[in-house]
Amino acid sequence: MEPGIYLEHKEVGETSFSRVQALMREVEAAGLTRRRFPVCHGGTLDPFAEGLLLLLAGPATHLMELLHAVPKTYEAEVVWGEETDTGDLLGRPVFQGDASSLTPEALDAALLPFLGWREQVPPATSAKKVGGEPAYRKAHRGEVVELPPSRVYLHEARWLSHELPQRSRLRLTCRGGYYVRALARELGRALGCGAHLARLHRTSIGPWEDPGPGRRVELHGRELLPWCPSRAIAGDEVNALKHGRTIPLGEVRPPEWRLPEGFPDPEAPLRAFQRGRLVALLREQDGGLRTVTHLWAGL
Repeated sequence: MEPGIYLEHKEVGETSFSRVQALMREVEAAGLTRRRFPVCHGGTLDPFAEGLLLLLAGPATHLMELLHAVPKTYEAEVVWGEETDTGDLLGRPVFQGDASSLTPEALDAALLPFLGWREQVPPATSAKKVGGEPAYRKAHRGEVVELPPSRVYLHEARWLSHELPQRSRLRLTCRGGYYVRALARELGRALGCGAHLARLHRTSIGPWEDPGPGRRVELHGRELLPWCPSRAIAGDEVNALKHGRTIPLGEVRPPEWRLPEGFPDPEAPLRAFQRGRLVALLREQDGGLRTVTHLWAGL
């Protein structure tokens, strides 16, 4: 069992945490403890959704926050004529409308106002914390949940196909924290007919694609965070960084993977590699480089 990022396919009906638990069992079977070899996921997928799930193992759990600001691509099926309280097919209908007048042209126009940065109210059944507890737990107990809007970013969205007036298929690329269920809800309201999601498939996160059912891809070394610039460091520089000192800027290599044109700058740190292993994340300070996250054991 090696520390790093694991790409897995989450099936419909599974929870993201159930995949974390499965990897934890592998960790324990390998004779490691959860304390010494922690595991987490890099972004929740709802139980009704499927697709790419990132599992972070060992020191790679310290990379989780850096995954939020990179592109995530989804394919979704939107059902017209009914809004549900959860925004998906598992919810209770709360509004039904007439979708008979929908046209591909009207749906193209309806997408435009949602592009770029905007405020989005998360679904009441989201994992957003309310009073220290996930909102979905309160909602499932029948409590009224009112969530404040969040600032979200939708980079690109286009319709793949239509079976009007019943349903349409959509592909979109967004920043982390975006709720596709909320987009379906708001599209239905804007068009006056109501809408919810019937399917959701996360196809990629940054450069990493869904490996498909039953497959796992392990990422180590330079495969990690390839949208960040990098610098090779020597033993004396490692020692300086460990003692809180800066090192010279040196020769910085550009990222190995470029963000889509126009996508917001994630303000990525610099990856420090020693003999091919990722050992620290650095940022420029006072003309030099200083450690912001140490991974001295190496990834």
